[in-house]
Order: sequence, then C-alpha cells, then structure tokens
Amino acid sequence: MGPVTTDTPSGTPPKGTPPAAPAAGRATTGALLLDAARRNMRQYGMLVALGLIVVLFQIWTDGVLLKPNNVTNLVLQNSYILVLAIGMMIVIIAGHIDLSVGSLAAFVSAACAVMMVEHRMPWVLALVLGLLIGAVAGAWQGFWIAYLGIPSFIVTLAGMLLFRGATQIFLGSRSLGPFPEGFQKISTGYLPEVGPATDYHNLTLLLGLALLAFALFQEVRDRRRQRTYDLEVLPRNLFLIKCVALTAAVAAFTMTLASYRGVPVVLLLLAALLLGFGFVMRNAVIGRHVYALGGNQAAAKLSGVKDRRVTFLVFVTMGVLAALAGIVYAARLDAGVPQAGVNFELEAIAAAFIGGASMSGGVGTVFGAVIGGLVLGVLNNGMSLVGVGTDYQQVIKGLVLLAAVGFDVWNKRRVGA
Repeated sequence: MGPVTTDTPSGTPPKGTPPAAPAAGRATTGALLLDAARRNMRQYGMLVALGLIVVLFQIWTDGVLLKPNNVTNLVLQNSYILVLAIGMMIVIIAGHIDLSVGSLAAFVSAACAVMMVEHRMPWVLALVLGLLIGAVAGAWQGFWIAYLGIPSFIVTLAGMLLFRGATQIFLGSRSLGPFPEGFQKISTGYLPEVGPATDYHNLTLLLGLALLAFALFQEVRDRRRQRTYDLEVLPRNLFLIKCVALTAAVAAFTMTLASYRGVPVVLLLLAALLLGFGFVMRNAVIGRHVYALGGNQAAAKLSGVKDRRVTFLVFVTMGVLAALAGIVYAARLDAGVPQAGVNFELEAIAAAFIGGASMSGGVGTVFGAVIGGLVLGVLNNGMSLVGVGTDYQQVIKGLVLLAAVGFDVWNKRRVGA
C-alpha cells in the first residue's frame, strides 16, 4: 500500500503553518474603529468641529483666541446662552420648542432690578424670587401645552410677546442699576486665591485635577459597565487615545484659567448644571421618560409614561433656567435693561441643533448643547477678533446651523438605509 497523501486546497496553508491571526486581528480592529466612528459620529462630530474652529481662529488671530483673558471672556460672554441651551435641549428632546426664553430672561432681569434698586430688597431674596417667577412662568406655559394640548410653538410665541411687553412695562425706556456687589459676582466674580503665592491660581489647579480624576473615573466605569452587559466597547488603543486627549484638554483649559484670575463663579454654575442635568437625563427615570416622549409619544404613553406630567415639568425647568440666564445677564451688565434677551431664543435653539438635537425629538445630550453653544461663542469671538462685520457673522452662523441640521438629516437617512 502506497503512502497516504492529503490534498491541500489551493490557498490553504499546510499543516504546521501559523494561522494569520495578526492580519485578522488588524481587520477586526479596523472594522471596530470604523464602526465606532459611525456610531459616535453624532456625539463626537461637533466636538471635533469645535476643535477645528478653535485651531483655525487661533492661527488666524495670531494666538489671541486662546490667551487666558480671552478664554475667560469667552466663558463670561456666553454663560447665559449656555444656560438657555441646556434647557432648550431638554425641551427639544421632549419634542417641543420654546420661543419665549429670551423675553422671559429679560422680564426676570427687569423684575430683579426693580426689587433691588427701587425696593432695596436683599439681593439673595431677589434672586430667589426671580427664579420663582421663572418657575411660575414655565408652569403657566406648560399647563397650556401639556393639559390643554395647544402646540408649544403657539403658546411660547404668545409668551414671547407677553413677557417682552411686561418688561417694557417694568422698565419703559430706562435702565435700572447698579446692583449690590454680591449679585454682580454671580457673573463677574472669581474664586478666591488660597495657599502660597505662585504664578498660577492654586484653587483652580486643584479643581482641574479633581475634574480630571472624575472624568477618567467615569470613562473607566462606563467601559466596565458596557463590558458587564456584553455591549461593544472601543478598542483598547482607541480608548487610551481618548483618555489622553481628555487629559490634555482638561489640563490645557485648567492651566489657561489658572494663569489669569482663576475659575469664574459662573463657570462653577455651568458645571453644576451640566453635571446635574446630564445625570438626570442619562440615569434618572424622568430623563428616560423625556427621551421616550420625544422619540414616540404614543409608544411612551402605552409604556406608562405620564406624558402630561413630563411635559409640564420640562417647561417648568425651562422657565427656571431662563430666569437664571436673565439673572446672569443682568449681573454681567450690572443693570436691568429693556433690550435684554433679544434673540436669546434663537441662539439657544441654534446651539441645541448644532449640538446634536433632532427636529423629531428624542435625540440629544446636555453636553451636546454646551458644545453647540461653544461653537457659536467661538465663532462670534473669533470673527470679532479678526474684524468680520456683524452682517457677515450672521450669514456664517446661519450656514453653520444649516450644515448641522443637514448633517442630522443625512445621518438619519444613512442609518435608515
């Protein structure tokens, strides 16, 4: 009997040849990277765009954009828009719109000015009453929308006219000020210096270190949680790159603020809003109900979501945030002025859509709203630094908004296909 031979199919390596695991591994890693990029395009696309815009204007302005005093001014100038953008994002996620936020902010700022200047009311009490006015105004509009079924566009359009008229009644053509120093510090104050004298603001460095530790802890915890539930996670190398980029961004921002006057008080306020509402929308039951309601109202109701109650609470929240934005704006101006809040609603809506909100509702994040607001803020500041006129600035911001919404439509069609 002759020797036994085994025919090997063409292209198949003979026995004993090491398998081509590295090539397969590279293909798998590449596929994972591509899939991760596609899945996170909405989440990180505008963050990348913000980085590119910053680099562009940093070069165009010969380094002026990222100077410590200008970075601080960026935070102070856009703080009230960012507050409004957070609330507007929640409203849009719920499937509604609010056109009254600018007028409500103006009305609350006028009311606080009257209380503090004409009636000599303590600024803390005026602040609390201003927020209460915002809550009542939001509840008023939420009642018409949630329980009577009137479209939010109509109700808030009426609110825009109502609150603007009330502001004119309160102030007429005059400006009321100045305000107590404590009230002014809401928008213009900084954290005090502590520790030994150095070239940097010590407390800001400590806060930056704490923020970095918290952010990295959250990233690691989220990755472990995803693995626990057998969800897809970023490849290890890409995850490490993400952590390094996050560390670099937090460190650069911290050092920039610490080299000037430290952390502005209003930045702490924004951070509290971002963390608080981010947690609620991501982890709390009410946040999930808001997403469910905006995604599919009929299905949400069948699932037990109390749609009227959720809608009502959304507009109460928006009212409080609009009041807070008006207070921050008045504190920055150190006066209540009848022109306050003009076009604030348009800026807030634009920030929400640039930050990833969808016209159909059910999509968006609080972090995305802040990124959208920063995109508009950097555009405004950068174009002003290079001498672009306000007319061209409006054109450019309109094109950016159109591109963001167009990207959203394209992305949904691509996913649907």
